[in-house]
Amino acid sequence: MGYMDEFNFWLSDSYFDEGTKKELEAIKGDEKEIEDRFYKELEFGTGGLRGVIGAGTNRMNIYTVRKATQGLANYILKQGGREKGVAIAYDSRRKSPEFADEAALCLAANGIKAYVFDELRPTPELSFALRTLGCISGIVITASHNPPEYNGYKAYWEDGAQVTAPKDKEIITEVKNVTDYHEVKTMDKEEAIKSGLYQVIGKEIDDAYMAELKKQIIHPEIIKEMADDMKIVYSPFNGTGNKPVRRILSELGFKHVYVVPEQENPDPDFTTLDYPNPEDPKAFTLALKLAKEKNADIVLATDPDADRLGIYALDTKSGEYVPFTGNMSGMLIAEYILRERTAEGLMPENPALVTTIVTTNMAKAICDDYKVKCIEVLTGFKYIGEQIKWFEQSGSNHYVFGLEESYGCLAGTHARDKDAVVAVMCLCEMAAWCKKNGKTVWDQMLALYEKYGYYKETQYAITLKGIEGSKQIAEIMDKLRSNPPKEFGDLKVVEVRDYDGNKVVNMETGEERETGLPKSNVLYFDLTNDSWCCARPSGTEPKLKFYMGVKGTSLEDAQAKVEKLTEALKAHI
Repeated sequence: MGYMDEFNFWLSDSYFDEGTKKELEAIKGDEKEIEDRFYKELEFGTGGLRGVIGAGTNRMNIYTVRKATQGLANYILKQGGREKGVAIAYDSRRKSPEFADEAALCLAANGIKAYVFDELRPTPELSFALRTLGCISGIVITASHNPPEYNGYKAYWEDGAQVTAPKDKEIITEVKNVTDYHEVKTMDKEEAIKSGLYQVIGKEIDDAYMAELKKQIIHPEIIKEMADDMKIVYSPFNGTGNKPVRRILSELGFKHVYVVPEQENPDPDFTTLDYPNPEDPKAFTLALKLAKEKNADIVLATDPDADRLGIYALDTKSGEYVPFTGNMSGMLIAEYILRERTAEGLMPENPALVTTIVTTNMAKAICDDYKVKCIEVLTGFKYIGEQIKWFEQSGSNHYVFGLEESYGCLAGTHARDKDAVVAVMCLCEMAAWCKKNGKTVWDQMLALYEKYGYYKETQYAITLKGIEGSKQIAEIMDKLRSNPPKEFGDLKVVEVRDYDGNKVVNMETGEERETGLPKSNVLYFDLTNDSWCCARPSGTEPKLKFYMGVKGTSLEDAQAKVEKLTEALKAHI
């Protein structure tokens, strides 16, 4: 069917409700809008669904959610997982509770029990819940940090991580095979509850989750000693972090936690935020204002589904609050954990830290210092979660910490996805240690730079929309792949890693070896002077992303080097 045929089908078929039809009646005659809503199906990718809320095949609505869930249900039944059930969580966005229920009732109609949280919960708690309940799969209804008009659907498997190969492709195939909406099952909610196929969960999981988080605390005595002196400003960005973050900090004994009032409660419109993303400095405007009023030591913010943490820390010399990248905050937490666990004799045998190929090279330097194995995986926290599973299966290593540059990290193995709640807890313990030792969090960051080198990372992205844009992105990647640059400015290319072709080429000798990682459309250039550059088309946006990193001798030197590398990159594309 063409997009106009699909539009007319949705308008006329009895399967679709009157509210949907009314919304579509309103765009009759607007061919461009009709085409955008119906020219394709909202793609169920390796991370699930994400799109603008509205009526149409290319939108997030109860029908696209139900259809995706039918595909997931078909896969679960083929895997013999009916009896295990599926855990479902959702965030504060528009339609999140409704989409959670639609998914639950579709599963129930397929004879698969759904465990649904009683209200919004963080994504990492879903990962914890599905493992605690022994479920085969999990679903989170969230669009993470996307603008308010979006929502999404993320699928997890029984290890607690987002679905990885080969299951991701197998589930996508099942979803694509659901071509007739009339084949999609659902049932009445009361009937589902009565038959034991819809169960509400809540407090019991919260309590168990909190208990697991506390196991990551190394020095409770330092927290108790410094808790009255520490001032913390926190914003949940109108999302899921408010209750769990406040609870864990309170139970640990922190007494002065100030929550940004305008961003405390759920708000699907994110009224005070242009973009609810801890990577966006503008998102911290109200938090920094409150921090100055309270003279706070640190300023923390979690994104709407509370899997990523952004921080600012006071620089007492300038009196200003300094922003930290995900690499910086991740390194602060990682170094503290490695140092203090080593000092206290709490480091397990064969410890490993897991990071992604686009995360700071400082991770390797710190791991070398504490004799911890540093393992690199592809971009995406699901690959870090997958490593934990493999460690447990093989006994080869013990997971100590994992992080990615995009503000996500995980201490402990209670979850298999990045967890901003445990990150807040670890960061605050580290900040208490700093306070006890007469330094700020920013002072500690400078101390790490002095010890390991001034590592600096940045990103450069090109947005190329539509079919033409996709073609241009493919052409740029092909050019870089077939004729790789020999240098970026004054930095020579030492090796080229082509993850799509599964080969690493030494540029001097021409020798080749395998990457050791799954196939992915990613190119990585190892450069001289501990510098690097990586090209990767985005999986969720019409962008070609370039990640870069350098090592300098000072903040200024590192900044100059990363700017120079960015300009050299632009010259090649």
